[in-house]
Amino acid sequence: QVQLVESGGGLVQPGGSLRLSCAASGSIFSINGMAWYRQAPGKQRELVATITIGGSTNYADSVKCRFTISRDNAKNTVYLQMNSLKPEDTAVDYCKAVIYASGTDYYREYWGQGTQVTVSS
Repeated sequence: QVQLVESGGGLVQPGGSLRLSCAASGSIFSINGMAWYRQAPGKQRELVATITIGGSTNYADSVKCRFTISRDNAKNTVYLQMNSLKPEDTAVDYCKAVIYASGTDYYREYWGQGTQVTVSS
């Protein structure tokens, strides 16, 4: 079974930094795009950043110039470096990967369990 395991969330003060990671495991043939989403209390889930297999990235305007998404294909892992954190960044962050795995016809989306990021003084 394919699993995406996230880590790195926690409580930080405004202006602080966190680095999230999400590692995919299982009988994986290949991984296409990877992304980070977040959902604040009472809000809809929103796209934060995406990265293609070739390393091309896109960011939401609200996090551009503060966050950096990256990936290590050898480790099947995607990262999100978050700097200059603001209280409005408080949310549950989820990773997503498009994966072709054993037992499936072709590529499909897989999601991590989510990790809490809280920015507060």
